[in-house]
Amino acid sequence: MNATGSSNTAAPALTAESARAAAQRIGVFFETLTPASLDRLDAFYTPDARFKDPFNEVQGLAAVRGVFHHMYQALEQPRFVVKDCLVDGDQCFMTWDFRFRLRRLRAGAQQTIRGGSHLLLAADGRIRDHRDYWDAAEELYEKLPLLGALMRWLKRRANS
Repeated sequence: MNATGSSNTAAPALTAESARAAAQRIGVFFETLTPASLDRLDAFYTPDARFKDPFNEVQGLAAVRGVFHHMYQALEQPRFVVKDCLVDGDQCFMTWDFRFRLRRLRAGAQQTIRGGSHLLLAADGRIRDHRDYWDAAEELYEKLPLLGALMRWLKRRANS
């Protein structure tokens, strides 16, 4: 203990074994995510966690919860299927399929976005930084009725 009565010891570093266990636990959480499980988000994200994807860039547990909450409001039956997971030190990269149905457009047709998440883990195995990578043009915009036709035309022109 120092003069202020607090300990100078830092939190123990994440071991390879604990990082793999954390990644597995996080993968299961994403695959079983429901609106009710958003109440347990603090077991998986640090209070000051950052999250970024093609549409959002937020920091803080409440803001991360807001991104997932909006997902459930905007989409029907959203769910993640984790395909692969690589762990190196405090970093984890998961590839996934995100399956959902649009509430307004093409109601009933299942959509799939293929992407990946780069996660930086805190010493306790929770996520401190979460960055999603996926191609919004190919995976989403091309599937929308009017915008999709324009995106496909632009893609053909760029490839000529």
